[in-house]
Amino acid sequence: MAKKITELPRLASRRIDAHKGLYGRILVLGGSRGMIGAPSLAAQAAFRSGAGLVRVAAPRSIQLSVAQLAPCATTIPLPEDEKGLISGDAINDILEALDDNDSLAMGCGMGQSVELQEVIKQVINNCPKPMVIDADGLNNLAASGIGSLQLNDNTILTPHPGEIKRLWKGYFREDMPSDRVRQAEMLSQRSGAVVVLKGAGTVVTDGISTYVNETGNPGMATGGTGDVLTGCIGALLGRQEGGLSALNAAILGVYVHGRAGDLAVAGLGETALMASDLIDWLGEAWASLEEEPESG
Repeated sequence: MAKKITELPRLASRRIDAHKGLYGRILVLGGSRGMIGAPSLAAQAAFRSGAGLVRVAAPRSIQLSVAQLAPCATTIPLPEDEKGLISGDAINDILEALDDNDSLAMGCGMGQSVELQEVIKQVINNCPKPMVIDADGLNNLAASGIGSLQLNDNTILTPHPGEIKRLWKGYFREDMPSDRVRQAEMLSQRSGAVVVLKGAGTVVTDGISTYVNETGNPGMATGGTGDVLTGCIGALLGRQEGGLSALNAAILGVYVHGRAGDLAVAGLGETALMASDLIDWLGEAWASLEEEPESG
């Protein structure tokens, strides 16, 4: 049984002489024809979570649209296939971009293909930098023979209940237990990665220590909220000044994401909430955390 975490990690205050290089260069890798909003939401959330610079690498046919939706980010056009998905020819561009960034947020709106399975394998095998893998990043990973890939504790997997079932089949011969905490802990222990099992009471674990989140609400069960979470965590992973471990970045990202949802619901109600509202409320969520006294 993993140790239960009850206290939130904290971000260090910004230096008076701060510059954007201290707070992380985040690469968002994703998007496809018809899924333009996903990487844009992740990029905006990364900025709202303190990132110094955000770059979005996406299929070239959607590059300008992504740039319009996330105007503070820069964009990198990638080769694509006939369906508008990132193609296998993009791998060198991606690896070159990774060299110039501090963390990677991968999978939002990416779509699925055999070529993308190979792209993700190459990224994992050639990128030692911290990364968070979400959505179709996980689905491609599950389809690619995940059991043969070496993940590490700088990698964060963020599955929802359907995605963890697909990952489970790649790692285990046994049936998945019904207990969500046990599911996440076992997957983390087997994969080597930090696992964020999304849902009511999101579970965050490195297999040794486990945090069960208490923020968030049913209004957040709507398209795009997972992309916002990916951006939040990606920003915290890339932070250079007062940086966090992958486990602590995941815990803090999950908490603040849920807190933004709670603040949004207080003003809008659960029915009307949509993912972009979370970005609007992330500022207040971070401010409320900064105002809380530290325990101990």
